[in-house]
Amino acid sequence: MGPARGPDGGAALRREGHGWPVWALLTLLLLVLPLAGRSGFAITLFSQMGVMVIFAMSFNMLYGQCGMLSFGHAVYSGLGAFVAVHVLNGLIAAGGVWATPVSVLLLPLAGGLGAALFGVVFGYPTTRRAGTPFAMITLGIGELVHAAAPMLPGFFGGEGGISINRVLGAPILGITFGPGLQVYYLIAGWCLASLLAIHAFSQTPLGRIANAVRDNPERAAFIGYNVRHVRFLVLVAASFFAGIAGTLSAIHFELVTAENVSTLRSGGVLFAAVIGGAAFFFGPALGAVVFVFVATGLSDVLRAWQLWLGLFFMALVMFAPGGLAGIVHAHLQALRAGHLRVLLPFYPGVIVGVLTCGTGFVVLLEMLYHRAFEAASTPLLHIAGLLDSDTAAPASWAVAVAATGIASAGFAVAIRGFARRWRMLQAPSGEEGVI
Repeated sequence: MGPARGPDGGAALRREGHGWPVWALLTLLLLVLPLAGRSGFAITLFSQMGVMVIFAMSFNMLYGQCGMLSFGHAVYSGLGAFVAVHVLNGLIAAGGVWATPVSVLLLPLAGGLGAALFGVVFGYPTTRRAGTPFAMITLGIGELVHAAAPMLPGFFGGEGGISINRVLGAPILGITFGPGLQVYYLIAGWCLASLLAIHAFSQTPLGRIANAVRDNPERAAFIGYNVRHVRFLVLVAASFFAGIAGTLSAIHFELVTAENVSTLRSGGVLFAAVIGGAAFFFGPALGAVVFVFVATGLSDVLRAWQLWLGLFFMALVMFAPGGLAGIVHAHLQALRAGHLRVLLPFYPGVIVGVLTCGTGFVVLLEMLYHRAFEAASTPLLHIAGLLDSDTAAPASWAVAVAATGIASAGFAVAIRGFARRWRMLQAPSGEEGVI
């Protein structure tokens, strides 16, 4: 997987449309989001989304902006979180003015600085190589740190990890960071600040030359830049924001374990960035929201959610390499060109086809999953409280297969017509072309 490129083949990370209206809208969204769900689960889900957004954006500083594919980015978020919890526990032991909600408010800075320090240590050897060697080295470092966790219980806390208490001292203006809603707004504030800082970084000379190093390192070296130093500085900066994400996760769960530095978490942030679209600034943030929604919001509803996430990831890589942000960008371009009115009649068929076809495959695979792993307890499958299916009855399978087949045929017809018209609009002089 090479450097992130836009859907038009360009390698520049897209920054257009990031003026103050976008940031004002984002701020408003973060403020009112809890109104969409007052339950504890909804607040927890939104908090995890905020953490994952920072984590995915920090990863994209490496991958999308500098072309460095890392398989061990969780090392920096996890180690930053461990540094932060040790700092917080030290402040609690010191007591007095140190054990206050202000310490929790500023704790992500400690985690970010700790992660940046580890970025200096690990970044020096890893950035000596680029491309596939860099990816393999980061994978090795991730496995090394994860394997070292049980051997260093003083720092990692052993199998149980290290717990913290985020409620410190007397409330300040009613804030204790005990309620989940207060923790959400803490995460939302740091999320907005981190996004602004990452965007500002992308506009600096270092951020610009990082794009040049990603696209053509030989030419960047020819004009006098030390390519390795650029990669090293970007990795340290990305580590800082990853540490902020890891610390906010620690505050939210009040626990840090060796799982925070696992390869599984590194793979998750890669999924989020690619799903959202690494070639677009806000793409990884969009992917992070979708990833957390599937992994947390749908995991209790769909037992085979990991299979669905994998299939969705494969479909995007194959048919929409620009990710979800690339799809949105393409439709915005069609809107600006006045093509959307031509495509509008095709959207109802495509949308209905996606919903019916997707529902059919979900039901079929959930029935297969239930039949393989849970049929011994009960043959009855409940899906989202909306559908009951008896996996032991042949009629249920016949209905599911027939419905899925009919929906798939209808979707194929709808998407074929849409794709044909889309290609005609994209090609010059109305001739059919390739998107």
